[in-house]
Amino acid sequence: MSYQAFRFKSYVLDVGSKTLTLEYGFDDDLSFRETFRFDFNFASYDKDVLDRACQLLFFIAGVSYYKAYEVEKIVVEAGQIDQNLAHFLGKTYQRGLGEFFYVNKLDPNPSITFPTNSDQLVFVSAEGVDGLLIGLGGGKDSLVSVELLRDEPNVATWSLNHREQLQPLVDAVGLPHFWVEREWDQQILQLNRQDARNGHVPISAIFAATGNIVAVLSGHRYSVVSNESSASEPNLNYQGEAINHQYSKSFEFEQDWQAQLQRLFGDSLGYFSLLRPFTELRIAELFTQLGFEKYQGVFSSCNRAFRHGEHHLFWCGECPKCAFVFLVLTPFVEREGLEQLWGKNLLLDPSLEATYRQLLGIEGDKPLDCVGEVKESRAAMRLAQEKYPELSKYEFDLPADYDFRAWSESSMPEKYLELLKSRT
Repeated sequence: MSYQAFRFKSYVLDVGSKTLTLEYGFDDDLSFRETFRFDFNFASYDKDVLDRACQLLFFIAGVSYYKAYEVEKIVVEAGQIDQNLAHFLGKTYQRGLGEFFYVNKLDPNPSITFPTNSDQLVFVSAEGVDGLLIGLGGGKDSLVSVELLRDEPNVATWSLNHREQLQPLVDAVGLPHFWVEREWDQQILQLNRQDARNGHVPISAIFAATGNIVAVLSGHRYSVVSNESSASEPNLNYQGEAINHQYSKSFEFEQDWQAQLQRLFGDSLGYFSLLRPFTELRIAELFTQLGFEKYQGVFSSCNRAFRHGEHHLFWCGECPKCAFVFLVLTPFVEREGLEQLWGKNLLLDPSLEATYRQLLGIEGDKPLDCVGEVKESRAAMRLAQEKYPELSKYEFDLPADYDFRAWSESSMPEKYLELLKSRT
């Protein structure tokens, strides 16, 4: 099908059912509806702050449907956008859909222009809120953040979907937790089987906007994520554009999102990654010190464990994410512990040799998955080779001065940077 415009039709929060309904469409012919249900008791909140937070999610979550068909125009029928926000949204869509453009062989630098209907958005402030709201994804990274911050005042966790899989982990964490359930419009699956394009979206941007709403509704000031420095490294280049599977986890996106929150909410609401200064290899080391034994049976970083229809956490042992996590844990965890977790030794699995060559930058591009930098994969493999002589078949260069424990730049509040330094 061919359409002229993508429409942002409406957003409505029904406080009684605790449900935010978002509606989108193409021209007058095709409509989509998705919902977010905030399944917890609400704290007191400012209605204007909540409305602004809902608008931000409305505009960002639309990317899931916008990508289905190529259109020339975006129409905004609800909510307000000024030039600053329009630029942020256009950039987030363009950069966040980079992998989608690559996989579908499309122009990686299209003109995505959001219209404006406001000269300048009104500043609103969430007064009297404080504390930390940590996004719990199920993997090792967010658990490192939990263990580093659990003793701070007013700390809670939240998650999006996968309640059945995550409940044992939430119980093990033992902090107050806020559940959010998102239901996206299932007709997009049928359209994908027909003529609609499908592919990766900047899901972490949707998480960021959802976490902002949870912070408002639960009475927390900071939404804390656990994105590492490695997330900023592109996976490949395509027609002159850097393609990063993890763009919405990158430092660039974090700073852009922080700028929007500061502009719209001032210091009353914030967002930062606690683990931004660290490589994935350093995070793996911290995890073994802080939580590997505690969470061994209830955590997973494998994305396949969080697909629709799955009911428990597991490690598939086949994907690039599993291969990478096994690699970075190898220097710090006994062989038996890792083999028990996966049911086999991934480093010695012949079927994963091509994947490891990609991770190490020996052959092909870095996999389109949430994996670390080539340099840190090489550093991890160099350490693994000390345990496994069989791995000497992987030959690569590693700068002598590379230090996976070196700190990278971050943009968290100084208070939490100092706390991080004191606890790591």
